[in-house]
Amino acid sequence: MKTEKSKATVEQTRAHILILEARFYGDICDELCRGAIAHIEKAGASWERIAVPGALEIPGAIAVAHETGLYHGYVALGCVLRGETTHYDIVANESSRGIMDLTLEGLCIGNGILTCENDAQAWARARVDEMDKGGGAAEAALHMIRFSRLMSRKAAGLDVKASL
Repeated sequence: MKTEKSKATVEQTRAHILILEARFYGDICDELCRGAIAHIEKAGASWERIAVPGALEIPGAIAVAHETGLYHGYVALGCVLRGETTHYDIVANESSRGIMDLTLEGLCIGNGILTCENDAQAWARARVDEMDKGGGAAEAALHMIRFSRLMSRKAAGLDVKASL
């Protein structure tokens, strides 16, 4: 299992994010990660990057990682390209469903698993200078972390202004 950490420490940042990547299409995933890391670091957060075998494993890996209490949020990255069988539909739908189930439990997750018809569509979405879906997924996770913290402060009776 490949593991990588940012240079920033948790104490220096507002959040610690786990990037989980399905590396079936490694070059596309590297570009998605490039965008995600840039957005996380711009926000002053720290990150770790861990690879899993495929998109179907990402929800389970997030659930296991969340049990450790080490992470404030998660960025799910990968690419599923349509093939000749219905396997695409199963992987696309079930990985998305698994991630949504976790978000409904309160986990802060940005879903950047691309589901595309072909390589060209995937690259257009992954490239940082085009659609930057990796960066978008990181932004979603960061936003949900801020939202979760805001709701916690409100629940504690603190007078806060919603500014996400």
